[in-house]
Amino acid sequence: MSEFTSLIHNENIKIYSRVRTWVMLFILAFISVLFPALFHFTSSGGSASLMGLWENFQTTLTIAFFLNTIFTVVIASDSVAGEFSWGTIKLLLIRPWSRSKILLSKYISLVLFSLLSTAVMMLFAYGASLIFSSGNASANVGSFTAFEYAMLDVLCSYFEMFITAALAFMVSSVFRASGLAIGLSLFIMFTQSMFAMIFNPERYAWAKYLIFTHMDLHRYILSDTGPAGITFGFSALVLGVYYLLFLLVAWYVFRKRDVAA
Repeated sequence: MSEFTSLIHNENIKIYSRVRTWVMLFILAFISVLFPALFHFTSSGGSASLMGLWENFQTTLTIAFFLNTIFTVVIASDSVAGEFSWGTIKLLLIRPWSRSKILLSKYISLVLFSLLSTAVMMLFAYGASLIFSSGNASANVGSFTAFEYAMLDVLCSYFEMFITAALAFMVSSVFRASGLAIGLSLFIMFTQSMFAMIFNPERYAWAKYLIFTHMDLHRYILSDTGPAGITFGFSALVLGVYYLLFLLVAWYVFRKRDVAA
């Protein structure tokens, strides 16, 4: 286990030794502070000035999560493809570690980055919202308090990012092209709502098995069912199957790939 821990540590060094990683974290922190301040200083007695702490926090993170997803996809896309681009994959594979452990360490490092970036956003967004929000108490949303609703919203956004990053990680492992991984992942990220409307499960029964139909879990916070009566449990199951498929394909291709050339 100590050897595997050192392997994860090595992958983390590769991520955090690059200036771009700290630039991305700084941008997330800056955005998380900027929007609560903007909501405060640009309001003139309107609804923005009446935003409570958790409404401000949630709105800020909803915006910031778009950048967080993009940055996490960049890290995921470069995780494996970068080794081939820089020609360091051969040096990595001659070490006394199995390919499975190498790939797993890369994926764990990716997950740790996604957790860190999300924590940075939440910390700075909460601090800024605490400073710039009005003194009014946040209103309840349905049967949830504003705090509960904000946390559930963050959890749904993180899970969506989690699946998107797994897709980028798979494409990076299979095609060894970080650009393709980034492009395809962001394409799905920005067009999933459009595809969900086109392939509506209420019109096409088979569409309930498409990943686009289930990526947005926010709908289940205030409702027990989604389109065509789909439940949260079914959406979680479908996303779980896709997630396992992404990782299995990445693992299989990475283990079988010939890097002698």
